[in-house]
Amino acid sequence: MPERVFVVGVGMTRFCKPQKGPDPSAPKPGDFARIAVQRALDDACLSYKEVQAAAVGCMFSHRGQEALYQMGMTGIPIFNVANACATGSNALYLCRSFIAGGAQECALALGIEIMQPGPLGGVADPGKKKAASGPPKPPAYPDAPKQGNGMTRGIQAMVTKYPIVKAPLNPQMFGNAGREHNIQYGSTPEHFAKIGEKNHRHSANNPYSQFREVYSLDEVKAAPMIYEPLTKLQCSPTSDGAACAILASEAFVKRHGLEGQAVEIIAQSMKTDYPSVDVGSDTRSCINAVGAEMAKEAADDVYKQSGLGPKDVQVIELHDCFAPNELITYEALGLAEQGQGHKLVDVGDVTYGGRWVVNPSGGLISKGHPLGATGLAQCCELNWQLRREAGPRQVPDAQVALQHNLGLGGCVVITMYKRPAEFAGKAPKRRTSGGMGFPEMASKL
Repeated sequence: MPERVFVVGVGMTRFCKPQKGPDPSAPKPGDFARIAVQRALDDACLSYKEVQAAAVGCMFSHRGQEALYQMGMTGIPIFNVANACATGSNALYLCRSFIAGGAQECALALGIEIMQPGPLGGVADPGKKKAASGPPKPPAYPDAPKQGNGMTRGIQAMVTKYPIVKAPLNPQMFGNAGREHNIQYGSTPEHFAKIGEKNHRHSANNPYSQFREVYSLDEVKAAPMIYEPLTKLQCSPTSDGAACAILASEAFVKRHGLEGQAVEIIAQSMKTDYPSVDVGSDTRSCINAVGAEMAKEAADDVYKQSGLGPKDVQVIELHDCFAPNELITYEALGLAEQGQGHKLVDVGDVTYGGRWVVNPSGGLISKGHPLGATGLAQCCELNWQLRREAGPRQVPDAQVALQHNLGLGGCVVITMYKRPAEFAGKAPKRRTSGGMGFPEMASKL
């Protein structure tokens, strides 16, 4: 039997807009990492010396040692992880595996990213040349089913239906998935705009969010068009930030008196692309090209592991990099039947007062999307929700939480969390603020 695994501490920085140029006074990657790690350690009432292994998610693979050596050089294994936008959840997956397999009792998962200003598409790389003008070119893989990663194959499948135009590539992929849903199932661009409005509204109470402004539906629809049907307020921004989670075994939790704050990871699944993303597949579609099939497979796996289903979940953080992906993911997670996700938007079943609260943090659209940190920021949010520490964003009666983190190219990680019944009534070891960990520090970074 695998060991039970618990999250005993979480912490993050505020997500913020990337700097436009070199600024000696601006926070460096190590600053973000140090603050997120220290907040998680303080939350868990642990010292860094008690951590036995770490996994660090960042699109630059050398960040792990750089980020953690400032906490101390203790000789622990440090694994560097990079897997597109699911990088942070890959770090979480590794740490859970370490503990479930009995190799370690306490592990640290950290996600960090410093990105380029502008549309979603990259991390800061001083050696990268400026892109040429004109529409992006499709990858030069004439035999796509045999070459390239899932994103390359998905692009090849997409261009059989929609030509690549002069617009950022990621919005084209998700925008075309949205168009496909509109045509096949009767959803409309207004459904995507309503998702953008909802997530911006949710983020108003999140001190860690990059944006906290509330917009009307008309304002969301009237924002600058990025790629039809997506306006700017339906797209996640590029961001800088870090997030961290401390995981522990049941024996470690009890030995350190952490029952009052422990949240159990009761199921987790990681999947990669299926043949449906290939040009030659009979099931190829823009929707599958952005990860819908692998998300459904991972969700089904999580429900099988846990013995629970969508009806047992109250709060969800999912990968709304672009509004159509949130709607598509409702269906992949089983919240709605295939082609019926937009009906949840119509009746308000994905916000407060509905069946589920989806993205109470504001999601990627409003909270921000520093690639390596996103999955662990989702973990932070869901732990605060299950610990009743989400302040004005608290989802009533939250008992079970579900997390979906997608990386094109491709990978998806789905994680289910639950507050253990046997720990009910136990007070947390550390101080509680009643408002998402340490909100008084959020404005500092």
